[in-house]
Amino acid sequence: MKLIIQIPCYNEAETLTVALDALPKHIDGIDEIEYLIINDGSKDNTVQVAKDWGVNYVVHFCKNKGLAKGFMAGIDACLRNGADIIVNTDADNQYCGEDIEKLVRPILEKRADIVIGERPIDQTEHFSPLKKKLQHIGSWTVRVASETEIPDAPSGFRAYSREAALRLNVTNQYTYTLETIIQAGYNRIPMESVPIRTNPELRKSRLFHSMFGYIKKSSITILRSYLMYKPLKLFGILGTILNAVGLVLAVRYIVYKCMGEGAGHIQSLIVMAVFFMIGIMSYLLGLLADVTAANRKILEDVQYHVRRAEYDISAMKAEKDAAENESKG
Repeated sequence: MKLIIQIPCYNEAETLTVALDALPKHIDGIDEIEYLIINDGSKDNTVQVAKDWGVNYVVHFCKNKGLAKGFMAGIDACLRNGADIIVNTDADNQYCGEDIEKLVRPILEKRADIVIGERPIDQTEHFSPLKKKLQHIGSWTVRVASETEIPDAPSGFRAYSREAALRLNVTNQYTYTLETIIQAGYNRIPMESVPIRTNPELRKSRLFHSMFGYIKKSSITILRSYLMYKPLKLFGILGTILNAVGLVLAVRYIVYKCMGEGAGHIQSLIVMAVFFMIGIMSYLLGLLADVTAANRKILEDVQYHVRRAEYDISAMKAEKDAAENESKG
């Protein structure tokens, strides 16, 4: 059983060694632990620090591409190098490295394919009261959208089985945390959450520059993901609301008509017709989007099988090269 711990990095030379030193060197049930960093266009000596420490793999971007792209590039490299379990953590040592054992245990015991660390948000001192409230609201929204019970959706401290990692797709440019939970809920991938500890803040978060920006990007990501995987439900709710408004206007007109005042309220009929038409169009859009979602599901299944074959060949090649190097040595 091989575990690869991946760390997305962007100008992390000052904190990376602290994070790496805290990572486990042995976990019961794991035969081999390796370490990988994703250098997301760093302008400092992050890569040299990682190599001096002894990381096994470096994924390098010449230009900063963001957390979502970096995460998926790391997943790709981990799978190619034969990872059975992949853990994602942060370079600023936000998460306690010892808790990686908690993350991988449900996967080792075949209880889950994705495990997400639940931070003690209310007890985290460097989180403002507003940020704590927004974290809870955001997590609740993701739980509703994904039909899961994950209490800390924005947490980036996660473990994936090889099977779950093969099915991952991230289409937004912002972050992987929210979209992958909605995707996993849609695909009925077993998920668990475990309580984890956090460390004191070493630097300010770089994921967002303002609270408004965080809310805006997170909301768009959740809505977009929901539209991708459950469009019929969303458009169905919208169409029902619009038709309900149209029905209220129709009843209003009928009441005034019965009172002999219908001629003065003809505008109710016009507005009613508009709401009914838009409501029916919403239903039709939902049906079309649902067909697209079904096609997406078929394409994801095809992609899964192609990935599995490709990564298995890459992993076998890597094992063969390692064995040849060992025999030569």
